[in-house]
Amino acid sequence: MSRLPRKITRLIVLLAFLALGANVFAQTLKAETPDDVVTLDSIIKAYYEVVSGPAGEAPDYERDSSLHHPSALISVASVNGEGKPQLATMSLRGFYDRFGGVRRTGFYEWEVHRRTERFGNIANVWSTYAASDKPGGKPFMRGINNIQLFHDGKRWWIVSWIYDSERPENPIPKEYLSYDR
Repeated sequence: MSRLPRKITRLIVLLAFLALGANVFAQTLKAETPDDVVTLDSIIKAYYEVVSGPAGEAPDYERDSSLHHPSALISVASVNGEGKPQLATMSLRGFYDRFGGVRRTGFYEWEVHRRTERFGNIANVWSTYAASDKPGGKPFMRGINNIQLFHDGKRWWIVSWIYDSERPENPIPKEYLSYDR
């Protein structure tokens, strides 16, 4: 008799997880701007637009989450204070919790070069970026985003990305600076 309540409890927990997952997925689909995900060009354009904006505003998490598959993985490559490489990997929500609050200064990021490789329903985009505190301003930072995408037959999804910023010991190679799509 005591096994029945345990089975019921497990079933309730399973149904709760399924409902939560379905709710997250439904919110992602509802937030979607269809024009953002129809082509590789449109999703990469939206990728940069969602993080850009003036001081006092936060990045557009709702729109950004509509670009990312619900299980997307974000990785930040950097160096620690001793100059040793380090990696932080997280969900999109984790990335926003760590880096996506209200901007203290303006932040505008744009693409300056792209290299795309595609096979069937997958694509890998090497996207060199620059960032400034105002639209069209002098860049204070550059780097490369490596974005992996999946096409589900209807739309593109960002499934993962990793980036690294330019540093004196890590200059961007010339072939990643000319815009020649």
